[in-house]
Amino acid sequence: MGAVIVGAVRTPVGKKNGGLSDIHPADLSAVVLNALVERAGISPELIDDVIWGCVGQVGEQANDVARTAVLAAGWPESVPGVTIDRQCGSSQQSLNFAVASVIAGHYDAVVAGGVESMSRITIGLGSSVGGSPLSPKFMERYDAAPNQGVGAEMMAEKWALSRAEVDAFSARSHERAAAAQDAGLFDAQIVPVTTPDGTVVSKDEGIRRGTTVEKLAGLKTVFKEDGVIHAGNASQISDGAAALLIVSDEFAEKHNLTPLARIHTAVVAGADPVMMLGAPIPATEKALEKSGLSVSDIGVFEVNEAFAPVPMAWQKEIGADEALLNPNGGAIALGHPLGGSGARILTDMIYHMRRNDIRYGLQTMCEGGGQANATILELVK
Repeated sequence: MGAVIVGAVRTPVGKKNGGLSDIHPADLSAVVLNALVERAGISPELIDDVIWGCVGQVGEQANDVARTAVLAAGWPESVPGVTIDRQCGSSQQSLNFAVASVIAGHYDAVVAGGVESMSRITIGLGSSVGGSPLSPKFMERYDAAPNQGVGAEMMAEKWALSRAEVDAFSARSHERAAAAQDAGLFDAQIVPVTTPDGTVVSKDEGIRRGTTVEKLAGLKTVFKEDGVIHAGNASQISDGAAALLIVSDEFAEKHNLTPLARIHTAVVAGADPVMMLGAPIPATEKALEKSGLSVSDIGVFEVNEAFAPVPMAWQKEIGADEALLNPNGGAIALGHPLGGSGARILTDMIYHMRRNDIRYGLQTMCEGGGQANATILELVK
């Protein structure tokens, strides 16, 4: 049994304390859930499960936010939901779990996606309750507590990335995202969100037009005095949600659904948890080996811009064409709503592949604990 993606939508990405900050994360999730089934043209009662990524599972995002979102959307009580956490890759992992479940025959139709409201649930809040998540045995093995910003500095040093190079990559992310937004490339994938005061948010808020290397050079580094990482070359704190609909081939045919893409290959990899951010490199290598494809077969690469050194080091190791890497900008410009980012990037990649008749696209992203997902999509014509 095969599995295909027949729908993909996302909210705009709101900046911290921006247009989406007054919306409960379950209600923000409900927006994309309803838009997804409405655009696909199927009834929510046909959905077997909702697999939802979320990192900060405390407060408003606690108690299985997936299930709360399903009910907030007005869907039948018969539709369940489960919330998963693979850190920044949570909603990418949601897709991979969903596809595997459909192929195994457990589900006919399942929604995968995720949410994060970082304005409402402060990053790291869960780690501040009930003691450290780093156990004594973990600390016996590693002599340093992982810190993503420090890890990004470690990557910049290991791959000899200068401050000017890192800032140039970051400025390019804003330039590409602005060009994509101006050309309307995000419009079809975005579902506008109406806020409690009646304001309609329909555009990504994080893009800083006119960002230059010269402007970025004036920002103070955060994690190392003579380092390279600062607020301008790291992903933005954001709010957002995204969702994809995965169904079996038979279900798609029976319900007259149009397949957009299929998962060709999905893998996960682990690496050094202290540097933490380098796992997209072995994950990509594993995905290419497992798929039987080469770098030259891939027409678009999406590598999450948690920090600029992550995709830059990845590119040095993998050898991908820079023009094919994050062609519409990335998290430095568009933002990084943790649990929703994987689905947001997958959604953009699907639309980009269909717009440009690209057969294969590869997405990978670094994750807490030194992990990474890598997913290869194949266009369905």
